[in-house]
Amino acid sequence: MKEFIGTGVALITPFNEDYSIDLEGLKNVVNYNIENGINYLVVLGTTAESATLSKEEKLLVIQTIVDANNGRLPLVLGIGGNNTAGVIEEIKSTNLKDFAAILSVSPYYNKPTQEGIYQHFAAIAKESPKPIIVYNVPGRTASNMEVNTVMRLANDFKNIVAIKEAAGDIVQAMKLINACPKDFLVISGDDMITLPMVLAGGAGVISVIGEGFPKEFSKMVSLGLNKKAEEAYKLHYKIAPAIDYIFEEGNPAGIKSVFKKLGICEDYVRLPLVGISDNLQSKIDAFIEEF
Repeated sequence: MKEFIGTGVALITPFNEDYSIDLEGLKNVVNYNIENGINYLVVLGTTAESATLSKEEKLLVIQTIVDANNGRLPLVLGIGGNNTAGVIEEIKSTNLKDFAAILSVSPYYNKPTQEGIYQHFAAIAKESPKPIIVYNVPGRTASNMEVNTVMRLANDFKNIVAIKEAAGDIVQAMKLINACPKDFLVISGDDMITLPMVLAGGAGVISVIGEGFPKEFSKMVSLGLNKKAEEAYKLHYKIAPAIDYIFEEGNPAGIKSVFKKLGICEDYVRLPLVGISDNLQSKIDAFIEEF
């Protein structure tokens, strides 16, 4: 799974003013990231507003990204949910030929026990034809995947190859890195602690800020992987204010405002999300101009 060492980005879904999918904007985002050093692309994750996309729209997003990528970078497809049977059915009914792996979020809303989380991913692993990156994001799911649960999955299923760890807890991340098999990738899902996680032995990141500033963020991760901490931290502290800004009023409204300022696509989001305030837009604009 060496293709997932480095910087991946969770792609947005750009919309037009009428909230239809902006296909040209999506192609712009894909090309912008490929041309600026990103290592792989994640399709239909949380940042893609996939919860608000119809089945037909998801297929359109997938095909647009596959065509724009044109085999240049590995692709990861988000397929997850809180209905285990439904997730398995979606995996079985989806054409996965263009994808190197699946990103599957821990079940949300139901609040399963650790055994329930284990059994959920065990059932998926037994049916998936592609490697699986499990996704721990307790801020959204309301339950944390504990280290022992991840370690069990990593040891019991060879096709569970990585975790996107977005608890925002560097101690938990370090315990994962130490406890899991050496070929199991611990990938940051939290932009602000990506560098310390990488320096501690993590494999890189699936980033939001990275798609707005791909050249600088991917360079920071590369420096961290090569243990060039001093150079890497210079870039970290240069980018850090933007990380706070893009999450201040919710994701992906913040990162879409970055793309608007860069002239790559518009910043429309679908309800229940709303666009960022004028005050925050001014701060983001000023940061980009100085950056």
